[in-house]
Amino acid sequence: MKIKKLICASLLVTALTGCEKFLDKHDPTATKFSEFFNTEEDLRRVVYSSMLDVYTSPTLLQRLPFMEDGKSDDAYSRTESHHHQRIANGNFNSNTTAFLYHYELHMKHLGRLNVFIANADIPYVEDEAVREKYRNILEGIRAWHYFELVARWGSVPFFLEPADLTSALQPAKPKEEILAELFPLAEAIADRLPPDEYGSDAYMFNRYSMKAMIMRYALYFERWDMAARLAKEIMDSQKYQLHPVYGDLFSYKADKTNKEFILKMDMESHANSATQSFQYLAPQYRTGNGQSYLVPLKALVDAYWTLQGDPIDASPLHTKQEYELNPKLNRDPRLAASIFIPGDIFVNEPIEIYDPNNPMYYEKARASRSGFWYKKFVDVTDAFKTGGNMHFPFIRYAEVLLTYAEAKIMQNQVDDLAKKCINDIRKRGGLDMTAADVTLPKYATYSQQQWISLIRNERRVELAGEGRRYDDIIRWRIAEQVLNQPALGHSRMVNGRMETLKVEDRAFRPNNYLWPFHENSLKVEPGLRQNEGY
Repeated sequence: MKIKKLICASLLVTALTGCEKFLDKHDPTATKFSEFFNTEEDLRRVVYSSMLDVYTSPTLLQRLPFMEDGKSDDAYSRTESHHHQRIANGNFNSNTTAFLYHYELHMKHLGRLNVFIANADIPYVEDEAVREKYRNILEGIRAWHYFELVARWGSVPFFLEPADLTSALQPAKPKEEILAELFPLAEAIADRLPPDEYGSDAYMFNRYSMKAMIMRYALYFERWDMAARLAKEIMDSQKYQLHPVYGDLFSYKADKTNKEFILKMDMESHANSATQSFQYLAPQYRTGNGQSYLVPLKALVDAYWTLQGDPIDASPLHTKQEYELNPKLNRDPRLAASIFIPGDIFVNEPIEIYDPNNPMYYEKARASRSGFWYKKFVDVTDAFKTGGNMHFPFIRYAEVLLTYAEAKIMQNQVDDLAKKCINDIRKRGGLDMTAADVTLPKYATYSQQQWISLIRNERRVELAGEGRRYDDIIRWRIAEQVLNQPALGHSRMVNGRMETLKVEDRAFRPNNYLWPFHENSLKVEPGLRQNEGY
């Protein structure tokens, strides 16, 4: 047994320190870092490879930002191998491949990053400022990996230096101890980074994109003061702003020219290889290749409140059923900017989901089982091309405003700035601000719970299709409520009765707020302990 543990630990050390692809050295005879890295381009390549393999590959459907919503009540991911479908429907256990894939991906890159960072003081590039810049960016990426690991698994192995046999055998570090070390470490890294976006390599962390990432996880882990402080700091920098036209952000009209994307996947982040969001998200039409890999659900469509900023079941103008049967009726304009619904025209083709002769018939393999499609990141310019050149946001300035408002609401401190943040989002979205302005008298008597409901829904529709919903239902502890209901699609009247498409049944157990460690990981890492309930 002791020999078996040593073999397993040796495998872990190899995973945590292996860097053959990472180093990608020019000189096959080189044995020292000073021989691997002689120019800034060598260092840039390290950052590029670290980002590409996990975050910025335009064809990695397991990791693309918009695909993440397939784990949530907002969307349905039709292909099981993308790893989102089974997490959403609860049909998983500790032998499910998705958990091994994601855990090993993070741990592999953490090992490579630790090796490089440990050698960062070696003067293989003469300019110390250049070395410092790339070391800080790599330390920022390392922090991002750890935030994600802790969010998904809780207590995990935590190494800030290359692992050896002794450290590999140690138990996982408790979640709160990791966060107590990680948050101040991440802020210190951010403060060392330059404040402005780089002229090239804009996907790399700068001071404020790093702070925005920390802000996101401060909110996730209920560090309300920190989340509000960082959001305010980003606002005060005046480096970002809401783009005036919401829908243009997710098309070629503004994906490259807006000042709203703070952390992004641009073309340079994947060496200008073609993006495929049109193919992945678009409907299949007569001459196109849309795959409908991820489609919105009825729950998301119903979450778009009215033009006046009221829930559809609390509107004095129409009944809830009227809104469900006609999603175009008096709705928040962000719905039309974000989602295709039956009756819309797509590339000169009417969307007729109940006509078997229509390519978008809901039972066709490459159509939408819900009857809805995302409009975000689907630009008809790409309809007859093999690929596109779309930029995708990891973090937008809108999330900063929403974060400040939520953090203050959770502290029951709904100040003027929090209200302004909500109003700015709503006004840009096109709501009727004579009724939706949250400084109006009807909001003056709102309880904290009413404000929480408002900000959560505002966040849901503003960021729909951008990969935030699953994290939100996990941190709000509402996944047991929203993922224990069937995934539904479009509704219509049939013989005087409302019928709704059913996509699949779903289930979520109380222990699912943390992911299981895969059985293979438990065998390789003796210090790991399985999360409760698996």
